[in-house]
Amino acid sequence: MNDTLEKAKATLPVYGFLNLKDYEIPQGQELIKAILDLKKEKNAVILAHYYQPPAIQDIADFLGDSLQLARQARDTDADMIAFCGVHFMAETAKILNPTKKVVLPDTQAGCSLADSCSAEGLNKMRAEHPGALVATYINCNAETKAASDIIVTSSNAEQIIENLPKDRPIIFAPDKNLGRYLMKKTGREMILWEGSCVVHEAFSMERIAQQLASNPDAKLIAHPESETPVLDLAHFVGSTSALLNYVETSDAQKFIVATEEGILHEMRKRAPHKELIPALVFDESCNCSECFFMKRNTLEKLYLCMKYELPEITMDEQLRLQALKPIEAMLEMSKSIK
Repeated sequence: MNDTLEKAKATLPVYGFLNLKDYEIPQGQELIKAILDLKKEKNAVILAHYYQPPAIQDIADFLGDSLQLARQARDTDADMIAFCGVHFMAETAKILNPTKKVVLPDTQAGCSLADSCSAEGLNKMRAEHPGALVATYINCNAETKAASDIIVTSSNAEQIIENLPKDRPIIFAPDKNLGRYLMKKTGREMILWEGSCVVHEAFSMERIAQQLASNPDAKLIAHPESETPVLDLAHFVGSTSALLNYVETSDAQKFIVATEEGILHEMRKRAPHKELIPALVFDESCNCSECFFMKRNTLEKLYLCMKYELPEITMDEQLRLQALKPIEAMLEMSKSIK
């Protein structure tokens, strides 16, 4: 076992725990108990995004969207943060709380938006638009954050864009769909990076229109990373936490949900008497939109990463400090958002 672990350490930063058969892993309820025991033993906290597999959502100490998770990561007094999300989220936790050990169950849990936007490309865009402020969606890597003036999430982007200086042009990266939505909501013209989320771009306006026709009593709710035609059909557009709150508090009893299907688990827990229908995607062989990256994390990998405290998120301190500034600017400007 020790030899296996030593071999794994050489590849963990890239691959994570892939060959699970090489490790002794408890099964069933014993696995859950083992994770909880490790959490107590190591004074760890488990943070999870709403798009994670249901089993991880149920064991998490805190479940939230990107803004909520960033705040929890900043404020925790745990010694170790086991971050069940994608890589840029775990990086953000390390940026905000550098003295804590941050581990991620699978380092290949990436993001199409983060992959689409480099710091070099953003700096080139800034050079082409002198005087522009760079507002970057939190779905980006640490280097891209460091090249930004302020970070936004889908929960606070509208408020932040509205409050940026009116005499400065704005570069918005990397999500063009969220950018277009914000332009419509705020009236601010922005220079958009041509990036998108592969999950939210998969929704089919034609198939969703058919769903609405078949369910005239349903409300279509959508995440602003979705394409404009889908957002134009929606009765409500909001961040993951906003969509969750809308389902919980709305008088409507049926919803067609256009975001990653992981959110349905928490929606069903909070509103068990309401009917939730996943919005349809272009691929007719699939009836829901699932993020392959988010689903890379499993209970087995969570157990291993907590037991061995690997893979660990590490970062150059100068880069961390540069990336911290636009994140702190975001947190300061969105204090009023829960």
